[in-house]
Amino acid sequence: MITHFSLLLISFLAATILPLSSELALASLLKTNEYNSFVLIATASLGNILGSIFNWLLGFYLFKHINKKWFPLKENQISVAYKRFRKLGVCSLLFAWVPIIGDPLTFIAGILKINFLLFLVLVTVGKISRYLFVYALIS
Repeated sequence: MITHFSLLLISFLAATILPLSSELALASLLKTNEYNSFVLIATASLGNILGSIFNWLLGFYLFKHINKKWFPLKENQISVAYKRFRKLGVCSLLFAWVPIIGDPLTFIAGILKINFLLFLVLVTVGKISRYLFVYALIS
């Protein structure tokens, strides 16, 4: 149980601006063959999706505080993500799992007040697909 909670927490934090690798954590647990693969994939996916929802909520509610020192992203990071998001469109959320660019994309989606259900569907498809790919590589 602690292992699953740890995977959930790592996956959640990896979806924020913290430099963690949920793929490495998942792959390590999958390699042990001690746990149900489906449950591990579901746990990692849930944690990572919840982390993206957290980013969306930050963008949606806290953007007005962008110039505060405690704000998690810098203006230049937001500007780059905003340009990419506008150029690629809402479907870019399928790539919310991509390191470095994915986290700001989910934050920008909140700033732009992208429909939450659409956000959730696209992010979920992308993140689960990524973990299924990790599983396929391990198997």
